[in-house]
Parts: sequence; structure tokens; C-alpha cells
Amino acid sequence: MAIISSVLSWIMKQRLHQIELFMKFPNEVQQDLLKKLIISARYTEFGRRFDFSSISSSKEFRNRIPLQDYESLKPYIIRLKAGEQQLLWPSDVRWFAKSSGTTNDKSKFIPVTNEALEECHYKGGKDLLCLYFHNNPETQLFNGKLLTLGGSHQLNSNSNDSFYGDLSAILIQNLPFWIQLFRTPERSIALMDEWEEKIERIAQTTMNENVTNIAGVPSWTLVLLKRILELSGKKDLTEVWPNLELFVHGAVNFSPYREQFRQLIPSAQMNYLETYNASEGFFGIQDQSNSEEMLLMLDYGIYYEFLPISEWDKDFPETLTLDQVKIDENYAIIITTNAGLWRYKIGDTVTFTSLNPFRIRITGRTLHFINAFGEELIIDNAEKALAIACKSSGASIKDYTAAPVYFDAEHGGAHEWLIEFVTPPIDINDFSVYLDNALKQINSDYEAKRYKDKVLSLPIVRSLPCDTFHNWMKSKEKLGGQHKVPRLANHRNYVEEIMNNFVLNA
Repeated sequence: MAIISSVLSWIMKQRLHQIELFMKFPNEVQQDLLKKLIISARYTEFGRRFDFSSISSSKEFRNRIPLQDYESLKPYIIRLKAGEQQLLWPSDVRWFAKSSGTTNDKSKFIPVTNEALEECHYKGGKDLLCLYFHNNPETQLFNGKLLTLGGSHQLNSNSNDSFYGDLSAILIQNLPFWIQLFRTPERSIALMDEWEEKIERIAQTTMNENVTNIAGVPSWTLVLLKRILELSGKKDLTEVWPNLELFVHGAVNFSPYREQFRQLIPSAQMNYLETYNASEGFFGIQDQSNSEEMLLMLDYGIYYEFLPISEWDKDFPETLTLDQVKIDENYAIIITTNAGLWRYKIGDTVTFTSLNPFRIRITGRTLHFINAFGEELIIDNAEKALAIACKSSGASIKDYTAAPVYFDAEHGGAHEWLIEFVTPPIDINDFSVYLDNALKQINSDYEAKRYKDKVLSLPIVRSLPCDTFHNWMKSKEKLGGQHKVPRLANHRNYVEEIMNNFVLNA
């Protein structure tokens, strides 16, 4: 392993130089990348449909091809799953990342090409290590093992030669052999379908390993870590894995989970690193030890556009390129990729925290917000306000969801918060006041609607029994890393389903 570590260190130094180049010449890198993508796909069915061969500029590309979403690409994806090729991308598509569904489907199936695996997802993993090693030159990461809490995959019934499953499972299945030397648990356990049994098997098989780093979704990782402590009888994780130094997380905001991790891993050597990795691509990596903002990775086979939220519902929305974005504006991400996603709306919103280099912060989802009364509450607002309320009340949160309470004959509007606490506040009413005050500080639209309780009243906060969200997600067959509790909704479907079926009738 020492030889492998030396080789990897050399490779990482070479890669760091390439990262510095796209940080210095971001627009040139992106424009060259778009040309390569268009040329590569010009003879696909999609490329012929929009005459890629005659596109000579990014402006012409944006004007000719409408923005796409899953529903508009779904006919192509159905045919790809059935075995057809040369539809969206020239190389064969054999893998599909199963992601949370749309209004019309339980799940989405995102094409994953060999180019996307090698030039995007795996490249992102290597760059993560590269940047971490650069910031932590004394790291002993490779002296132990990476614990990966991934998903599962199964044979696609539409074709004998294609597969679908969680992105994490696809990555584990296709990892080169040398990576397997550094990871745990073994592949057969990592790819198990049944999540509760998988957690148990992973806990039993990894508690005696020398784990130095962990990668996974915070909520499920906490479940695993707590089970390991139960099985081992240890006080905290430093007694189980004394060399543990890194947790790599993404997909959800880490703030509500941070204190729980600190309690389980009370170690000064412990580091936390955020990534922006989705089924559609690997987009960003935290490249600074003292900041959680993420460097936008510009040479992963992904061409970026950014849609101002004010343009979202327009028939002909105007997107912006990197050289046009501004700091602290909220944008929906539009991507064109080497997996055949063309001007695709992934549903995430970000703000730029820096333009030299381009660094971003995830602010929410285009479909996850509350705007029933003009308050325009987004996930970023909610996460910050909850963190303040927890700090003020001494509480900590495991999961939550929120929805509007609409006007009736006797009451005004409000927001109803269903929260599963790890450490509940002493007084739930005080917590509600802390949350309300924080939201007013963070969101001026919310503050205006709260004026003298004319439009919005004090938030209604309900403390849920332990495992309520787990049981709800399990009932919907949505246990696993790729499934996330919907944080905000502009309707009451989730709140009423949880309260009626998992709280009031419990």
C-alpha cells in the first residue's frame, strides 16, 4: 500500500496543476468543453434533431435548444433502457442512476455513460482527495480504509445488458480494483438492497477495521455510527476508530447534523468535507479548510448555465453563462453533460460566493420552497434559521419538514413545522419564537408577512416521536441514501400524511 500511496500522491500533484488552470481560465475551459460535447453528439438522434453540426457558438446553442427536464428527455431514456443507442450520446449507455421521482413517476433514471463515470464522477472523487491532501499534507488517510455507505442496484428488466440503481452503487460496482483495497465493507454487503439489514451488516463488519475516512449521507451515517457504538459498547467513535480523520458528505445540508457528529466523534483531528455530487454529475468540492463553500469543477464534461429564479416560469427563459453571474444571486443550475443531458434542469439552486475562482453554495431545490403568502422561503433560509433556533434553545434536530397552514374563517396563515429532535428544546414555544425571529432576520419577505400577524402567525412547531420520518420513508419504499426527506413544500400533502398516519394514529 505504501507504493500505491506514493504513486497516488504524485498523480494528485499533477492534477492540482490542472485544477489551477481551470480556476485561472474558467470561461475558456467551459467554451472549449461545449464545443467538444456538441461535436461528439452531432450524429446522435438528438444532435441531428437540433442540427448540432451547424452550431458555432454558445449563444446559438442556447437559442436553438429549449431547456430540458426529465419529462422532455424521458422518451429517449425509455428507449435507452430498452437497449437502443445513439440517442442522446454516441457511446453506449448501460447504467442508469435511480433518483427520486417526479410528479408522474416514482423514480427517475438518469443515464450514466462511461465518460460520465471516468471524466466526472471518478474524477471528482480523485480531486476530492487531491484537494484534501493539499490542505492536509500530514494526513494518514491511506493508512486505513474508506467506509462507504452506498446504495444498491439491480438488473434492469427492460434489457439484459443494462442496469439501474443508486449512483453510489453504480460507482462501487465499477471501481477499479486498487480502490477496493482501500474501502470497506466488501462489495456484496455494500450493494445489499434491504437498508436496515445492510446497516446491521456494515456495522458488524467494519467496527474492527482501521477506518480513517467515511463517505455517506449524514442521516444514514448517523444511524450506522450509533449502531456501531451499541455493538461495540464504546463511549464514542474515537475508541472504535482512533485514526478516523475525515467525513465526506453531500446531498443535504450538514448544519443540522454537525453537533451530533461532534458528540459521536469528539476528536480535534476530525475534518468534514462537503461535496456536490448528484445522479446527474459531480459539480463541486469544498477546497478550503476554513470555508464550506465549494469550488465549481469546470473540466468534468459538464457545461454550465445559470437561470435566474425570476426567469424560471417564463416561456422563453434567459440563462446566464459563467461570465455573467453575480455574487449572492439565486440561480437554478442548467447542465449539458457527457451523459447526454442537454440544457437539463436538475432542480437545484445555488448562489455564487466568489467569482475568482467560481465558488458556490447550494441554496435549495426549485420545487422545495414555501411561497403560499409571498414569503419566498427557501431551504437555505430554513436551515440557517433552524441552526440559530437550536443554538438558542440547546436543541438538536434529526429531520424535519414544513408546509403552509392556509387562511380559514377564524385564523390567518402560518407555517407548520414537523421536527424530529435528537435533543428536544425545554420549551417548544420558546423554540418556535427563536425560529420565527431567525427567519425574520434572514428573509425580509417573511418578516414583512409576519408584521403584526396580519398575514403570517407564529410558526406552529410539532415535536414528532423518534423514527417518525424513518417509518414514513420506509412506508413509501424510500429508505436509502438517494432518498431525502422533503424539507419544504408549498402544499400540505406530506405534513397531513405524516400527522394522520404516523403520529395521530400511532
